[in-house]
Amino acid sequence: MNLFLSNLSGKALYEQIYEQIKNHILEGTLKEGEALPTIRGLAKDLRISVITTSRAYADLERDGYIYSVVGKGSFVAERNKQFVREKNLAEMEQKLSEASAIARRCEMSEEEFLKAAQAAFRR
Repeated sequence: MNLFLSNLSGKALYEQIYEQIKNHILEGTLKEGEALPTIRGLAKDLRISVITTSRAYADLERDGYIYSVVGKGSFVAERNKQFVREKNLAEMEQKLSEASAIARRCEMSEEEFLKAAQAAFRR
């Protein structure tokens, strides 16, 4: 699993870790039951604080993407299809809201926006 962090992204490092691991899980790159790097190991590899990686893992566990076993490590949680669908729908709604805000700034009509959305969907 490759993670790329940027101090210029405007997002906190723990948020970048959270998003990238979440995306690996939702895309299936990380499989159910697969072990994640240890918190300390990931911190060392990324040359960041253990507190930062710990926060990302805690948030991933809170949101149901991973689970931890004391003394064993952290693992990818079972992918409940409904859970994955709900997470993807929430992300889609967020991105559509952002796209519609841009469309309004460009003074696009609703019809133009829907045509652009349909074209993007067909790609």
